[in-house]
Amino acid sequence: MRLTTKGRYAVTAMLDLAIHDRGQPTALADIAERQSLSLSYLEQLFAQLRRGQLVSSVRGPGGGYQLAREPARINIAEIVHAVDEVVDVTRCGGRGNCQGGGKCLAHDLWMGLSAQIQGFLESISLADVVEQPDVLDVSARQDDQLQQTRDERSEAVAAGMRGVGP
Repeated sequence: MRLTTKGRYAVTAMLDLAIHDRGQPTALADIAERQSLSLSYLEQLFAQLRRGQLVSSVRGPGGGYQLAREPARINIAEIVHAVDEVVDVTRCGGRGNCQGGGKCLAHDLWMGLSAQIQGFLESISLADVVEQPDVLDVSARQDDQLQQTRDERSEAVAAGMRGVGP
């Protein structure tokens, strides 16, 4: 089983959104910058997450996205499924036609593993992940890096306006 980048990015972006939820919408550009993700790709993912009723959008100045429910009420499996990812380790997609139209010897083993992974992802909420100290440490580092980048840009713009070269 391999979760594609689509599923990984969706979970990462939703974690970022949950961590930075302060009652105001979060701009996708901020998530993209903090997580080093493509803004256009995030826009596609968030359209799917909105259709999956996991986020809501706010238009206009100061707009962005917010979680549609409390982080404790959104599990990781919902996020993965909202972006059309399937957690399945079988070669046959669970259809049982993996060898000459019938089950292969290991079909039931791989089906059981798929069920275990699904159950694991269903048992973990966004809140569970966000509350982990390591996750909060990584988020703080990303916030610091984003602020440093913004400060450097502001300094460069101010220097350019004063006619000062690099």
